[in-house]
Amino acid sequence: MGTDRNLIITIVKKGWGDEVLKASIKAGAAGGTVVLGRGLGVHEQQTILGICIEPEKELVFSVTEPAKTDEILEVIKTTAGLDKPGTGLAFVMPVNRVVGVVHEEAPGTAKCFEDKKE
Repeated sequence: MGTDRNLIITIVKKGWGDEVLKASIKAGAAGGTVVLGRGLGVHEQQTILGICIEPEKELVFSVTEPAKTDEILEVIKTTAGLDKPGTGLAFVMPVNRVVGVVHEEAPGTAKCFEDKKE
């Protein structure tokens, strides 16, 4: 069975999920989901009074069309600085079946992540 979609999973420090989501949408993703989590990488081993701290993370899930995946992934890498150690990681998994995707032509959809003028 061929893959009709890809899932980009990005794991970043807490507070970066919305930035990753905004950038991926600008690059062509139809949307995404941000989920809170905890995790520890080799560059984040911190302790307080001998107790390991598990830094909070944000996971961003975006189901994308295969033709757009590489471009979106590159924008995510640049936006989140994933080429630097300890900033996070992103990876792609094939998705064989998707139900409930309504992003193709949703009329009247509000844009939640429009750039705010400061």
